[in-house]
Amino acid sequence: MSNALPATTLASDIAAGLAKVEALFESQLSSDFPAVNDLCAHVERYRGKMLRPTLVLVTGLAFTDDGAPLADEHAIVAATVEMIHMATLVHDDVLDEAAVRRRGETVNFLRGNETAVILGDYLISNAFHLCSRAGDPALNLRLGEVTNTLCEGELIQLSRRHDLALDQETYLEIIRRKTAVLVGASCELGARLAGASAADTAAMRGFGERLGVAFQIQDDLLDLLGDEATVGKSIGRDLEKGKLTLPMILHIRSTEGAARAAALDAIESKDGARLREALFASGAIDAARAFAVGIVDEAKRALPATRRTGSRELLLELANRVVARDA
Repeated sequence: MSNALPATTLASDIAAGLAKVEALFESQLSSDFPAVNDLCAHVERYRGKMLRPTLVLVTGLAFTDDGAPLADEHAIVAATVEMIHMATLVHDDVLDEAAVRRRGETVNFLRGNETAVILGDYLISNAFHLCSRAGDPALNLRLGEVTNTLCEGELIQLSRRHDLALDQETYLEIIRRKTAVLVGASCELGARLAGASAADTAAMRGFGERLGVAFQIQDDLLDLLGDEATVGKSIGRDLEKGKLTLPMILHIRSTEGAARAAALDAIESKDGARLREALFASGAIDAARAFAVGIVDEAKRALPATRRTGSRELLLELANRVVARDA
């Protein structure tokens, strides 16, 4: 098979794969009860960037020959990781008391916390039911491990709310657990299902985890600096809920005296305007952005050689988008 197929072939294969993912998603969540179907239809709007399923498909294609199709298991795993991700979004909205997600009202805002919690649980249980259809218990075992880690990350973050002594290392471990491990697993499993070597599979996991860390740092910056109309979800929730994020941590660590005291007071009083002014003045915003860009650069350097034409370039482009986005 020629190694000079146009990049549009890769894009076409990814689009076809995502169409399979959406079909699996909808069929898996189909219920005999209209009330359940209505909730699932509402939450399907949360499928925005589709980063995780896209990474499953792209990494799978990256380790196949030009023109070779992906196995059905790729679509199953891609739908599974997106379902797990959406469950975490539903639960996050409860924890943050958020009213807007993807420019629409959240489930907890519309139906209350009880419904939102159970819907999140329903998504997780369906995710593992769907994954079982792949016929490989190792996939369930790996994604079960990842889901445990996601929950640990959230629990650690909850335990450190309103903790002005939170350090950078702990913050990074929290976001690695609550966000990055699922992105890493998406890359890892996509490669593994395509028959990549153990070394390449591990490298893809590292690539994905680094993207996940940078993604969460950018998300935290958008929560602090963005506007709801552009970001498409409730903003300012980190400050409101007492969650220190990287620019706050960098500012506290790098300042002293009146400047440090003023920032701590702004955090404790939840004064977003005053806090943003202080963070810009100290360079903490720029430092946090630079840190995220540095993590993406590390991810790109760690990317192994790929087989499919255009796949490496696409993975590099996806990496750049993580820190270039405004939503």
